[in-house]
Amino acid sequence: MTPRQRFITALERGVPDRVPTFELEFQLCPEFMGGDFLHEEQLEGLSEAEKQKKLKQNAAYMIRVYEALEHDAICIHYLSREHIAQTCEYIKELSGDKFMVMAHGDGTLAIPDGDGMYELSYGMYEEPEKVHEQCRRMADEAIERDYYYLDHGMDGFILCSDYCFNAGPFMSPKMFSEFVAPYLAQIIKAIRARGGYAIKHTDGNIMPIIDQLVACNPHALHSLDPMAGVDIRTVKEMYGDKVALCGNVHCAAMQTGTEEDVIASCEYCLKYAKPGGGYIYCTSNIPFKGLPLERYMLVLDVWKKHRDY
Repeated sequence: MTPRQRFITALERGVPDRVPTFELEFQLCPEFMGGDFLHEEQLEGLSEAEKQKKLKQNAAYMIRVYEALEHDAICIHYLSREHIAQTCEYIKELSGDKFMVMAHGDGTLAIPDGDGMYELSYGMYEEPEKVHEQCRRMADEAIERDYYYLDHGMDGFILCSDYCFNAGPFMSPKMFSEFVAPYLAQIIKAIRARGGYAIKHTDGNIMPIIDQLVACNPHALHSLDPMAGVDIRTVKEMYGDKVALCGNVHCAAMQTGTEEDVIASCEYCLKYAKPGGGYIYCTSNIPFKGLPLERYMLVLDVWKKHRDY
């Protein structure tokens, strides 16, 4: 199977030739390959021809990086909307349909900062229609942007609005059902209607709202956060026939645990989420700046030992 075929098979809860892998974002590129991906500010002041040259070079570099990592999907970051779309086109031009190409695509309420939390809390109780108006506008804008990306060859989206702390969601399940779930479902329905794929990401303890997340009909859930007590074995048993799962190698163990801790987390994920398909192996967040590269390579080494079906 090609990486894209493998990834889509898993998203559709099928059994591919091996467990696919990817990351929402790979921040260890300088340590791994000697240079970072292109950022939007690096294009400032350049002519259009110079911008296009750098975008195409960046697309080629992304392909080299993710081929070396043996990832099945490429997530595009750090660029403007227009340049993300152009990068997607260049990746497709250079590699065909080899990879699943994705970008951020959410437009729902997420955990706000301190002042925002105060305003949102009062708004939901005192002026709920104004909050709904905001939610409708955000969802409409997300759908318009996602359609723009799909028109430029994007395969799917990571819906990266975070809803949960380690203790649980930032609003009650009842409030979530009113102010978030309908708009999340609308965005996912729109993506599906155009043939795209949707992976819903949120950190934290999702268990009080997981029924609602699954009911919104994403192709997959990510990150199934072990640091918040989310057990991928339990989620697989409860929802594996309804939604694919992405995760959930313990990121804290990757940084502060022993090698044995990391290996145990990797093997646990593969043991309990791999059977029957519908599983994409990855960390519970991202390989973040400051993480020793060798720890992430250990995560991949365990995957390579157990990835085949």
